[in-house]
Amino acid sequence: MQRPTGQLSRREREMMDIVFRSGRATAGEVQEAMQDAPTYSAVRATLRILEQKGLLRHETDGNRYVYRPAVNRDRERRGALHHLLDTFFDGSIANVVATLLEKPGKKLDDDELQRIERLIADARKEGR
Repeated sequence: MQRPTGQLSRREREMMDIVFRSGRATAGEVQEAMQDAPTYSAVRATLRILEQKGLLRHETDGNRYVYRPAVNRDRERRGALHHLLDTFFDGSIANVVATLLEKPGKKLDDDELQRIERLIADARKEGR
């Protein structure tokens, strides 16, 4: 059964992020891009698990497997965000926004603040 990326382990998420960013990657490329990478065989095993879950697919290039996302990144991003919202913020969008705005050392520029204001205004107009 396929799990949304919001319910993946840290390693699985990291590997999915790498494949999403590059569009395609071999196990060696994934391992090279990882922080504190596990062994090559552990990377291959995890990529195989992600493929079994329906999140990746592979094609062969000589004797290598080249992995590509099998899911839409935007849909998976929304699923992960909903999972995060429900798990850590009690379903409250306001709590998420407050946490992001209160992040120490992160200052929003005027363009970002205006965009947030427009998004809020649009949500009010649409009754969301």
